[in-house]
Amino acid sequence: MSAKERLSDSTADAILSMITIEKKYKPGEKLPNELELAKELGVSRITLREAIRILVAGNVLEIRRGKGTFVRADFAEQTPMELTPILSAKVGVDDLFEMRLIFEPEAAYYATLRATEGELSRILSIGEMIEEKIKEGKDRTQEEMAFHRSIAKATHNEFMNKLMPVIQESVSKGVFLYEKEHLSVEDVRADHRMIMEFMKSRNADGARSAMKIHILHAMEELEIKKQ
Repeated sequence: MSAKERLSDSTADAILSMITIEKKYKPGEKLPNELELAKELGVSRITLREAIRILVAGNVLEIRRGKGTFVRADFAEQTPMELTPILSAKVGVDDLFEMRLIFEPEAAYYATLRATEGELSRILSIGEMIEEKIKEGKDRTQEEMAFHRSIAKATHNEFMNKLMPVIQESVSKGVFLYEKEHLSVEDVRADHRMIMEFMKSRNADGARSAMKIHILHAMEELEIKKQ
């Protein structure tokens, strides 16, 4: 995968985040014009067009001739709880977290080194949203998934997408179990803040350690014990 292709993929992910996480654009609403949106995302108009094509193919956006680009009126992202039956919430969660422990600290390391300024800004912005959700006692599943997904994508490693389902399923199950067991989320908030601070200062070693601590804290809280 070329650098150009990776940039269009990350741009498509940023637009999807605007729709599903930031709620800037709702189903049926029109996106800003090409020049304005490209400037906001910090990419060329060519890259933006490629990203839009990706989302059109994914049935997220539609182009209406002479009118512009719109979020499809029938677009509705499935929630993790729809994808993850409650009764199977803890099935395989130990293996999922172990896999995260193996590769996510390294993902944080390389993302800190390789993330564009736009990608880093989005990671930090989503991290702030998670903190707000925690403070307000609201569900943060979508934001958590977007946070970890954005870090993984910022590694610019073409195989990371193959591992993305592990991150998504583990995060959604983890958040569900935290809420189900009424576990404290203070470590979660502190851990995210530490990851964000290290990434913001481009301290790759610190980001790696912070991510490892974050996952170990979660495993301890959820009583996941792997030998």
